[in-house]
Amino acid sequence: MIYYFTKTLEVTFDEALDRAREELKKEGFGIMTEIDVQETLKKKLNIAFRKYRILGVCNPSFAYKALLAEDKIGIMLPCNVIVQELGDKKVEVAAVDPAAAMMAIDNDELRGIAAEVRTKLKNVIDRL
Repeated sequence: MIYYFTKTLEVTFDEALDRAREELKKEGFGIMTEIDVQETLKKKLNIAFRKYRILGVCNPSFAYKALLAEDKIGIMLPCNVIVQELGDKKVEVAAVDPAAAMMAIDNDELRGIAAEVRTKLKNVIDRL
């Protein structure tokens, strides 16, 4: 099962990151966390790693609905979007498929919410 949406862009890493942020905002997502994996691996393990950023994104109205539908759903939030440098001037942007992530939870209301968020995240990736 594919658990993400992805698109490869021929732009700089920073351009891809900016475009992802813009498209996320258009769909009502805010960035709650941002992890610079390259910097973290260098600092913690002294390992050189490619540019790789994890954005923890959330659409507040859908997060609220999900919390009402399933009180433990916070362990699955926020949704993650990654931006990673592939080399040869290519950058990949990928987002989790929340519908796939929620399949293990037996809650029809939550599945409906996840399907709506899925559409929004897919729109973000498609428009990059």
